[in-house]
Amino acid sequence: MSAGRPDVECVVIGAGAVGLACAYQLASAGREVLVLEAEKAIGQGISSRNSEVIHAGIYYAAGSAKARFCVAGRKSLYDFCEQYGVAHQRCGKIIVAADAAQADRLQAIKRRGDANGVDDLRPLSRSDLRALEPELRGVAGLLSPSTGIIDSHAYMLALQGALEAHGGAIAFQSPVISARCAEGLTRILTGGPEGASLTASMVVLSGGLGATALAREFEGLARSTVPETFFARGNYFTLGRRAPFSRLIYPTPEPGGLGVHLTLDLAGQTRFGPDVEWLAATDHRELDYAVDPARAERFYAAIRQYWPDLRDGELFPAYSGIRPKLARRGEPDADFIIHDERTHGAPGVVALYGVESPGLTSSLAIGAHVEKLSRKFVKF
Repeated sequence: MSAGRPDVECVVIGAGAVGLACAYQLASAGREVLVLEAEKAIGQGISSRNSEVIHAGIYYAAGSAKARFCVAGRKSLYDFCEQYGVAHQRCGKIIVAADAAQADRLQAIKRRGDANGVDDLRPLSRSDLRALEPELRGVAGLLSPSTGIIDSHAYMLALQGALEAHGGAIAFQSPVISARCAEGLTRILTGGPEGASLTASMVVLSGGLGATALAREFEGLARSTVPETFFARGNYFTLGRRAPFSRLIYPTPEPGGLGVHLTLDLAGQTRFGPDVEWLAATDHRELDYAVDPARAERFYAAIRQYWPDLRDGELFPAYSGIRPKLARRGEPDADFIIHDERTHGAPGVVALYGVESPGLTSSLAIGAHVEKLSRKFVKF
């Protein structure tokens, strides 16, 4: 492969929320952008199976990529929703402590949120909890007014529309088979009904669950830099009636996730989840999304810690989502990983790994970061 004019300046692999946000930011900056998506439509992976929560940026270690991108992304996301008419609601959430030990942990969570620049957190007493949400039970709480909910599919459609308005395009049913990085260009081979070979000056790997498997198919990208991915399924259950809450309700966090929380969609329907169910599968193509109805028993026990009036028989299996974890079960949660040529040695390639929650909230900020990398490391 000889260096020269590429077929496309920028190729983004993956049309989930993060991939679309990266493509949108690149196209907005005047780049020529093509998104390659293996499925028939946008957002068929992680982006279509989540809580649709706009996170404030509370839980993540100060200075981490998750903290930085979540806080910046949340602000950008609210602005984007206003600009493009994406349905959303800044409903707020309450993190509730069931006992004194959890109340101490709430103080630590607030300190972390303050350090991350979340400046509107408000401690709640037992009486405050009852005043805000009369059926909520706990000894203390933490109110996050800037947490919200969003129609995630409408958001991705808006990203697609904005991308196309700036001259970008999406090629569906175009799975990437292999790639070769050499002499400043990456040659990509795609499969699907209309398989093709094309070159790009910049490639963004935003493959979600399949990101690490895809990176291993890139010749010229150091295999030693590709992390191992572990999969955890999060199951959701819906409530058979309208819940007596106007805000999202979260327990104190648990290892691997934020606990079985109560979220509302924009139609007012209540759902609970996700829990954390570690999977043995190592191939993202073999993942199972079935929800075991028997897991409801664990949900009842968890939910009744903060809502004791939940009645038997009121929970129904809804759906599940799967997260790409970069840490094994029992290990501390890993940060987002964003590698460029300084790490993996492949010029013009930006690889995103382990982009789970708060990936939706962080998407525009991640996209802005990728666009900055395009200016620094890729010369068009």
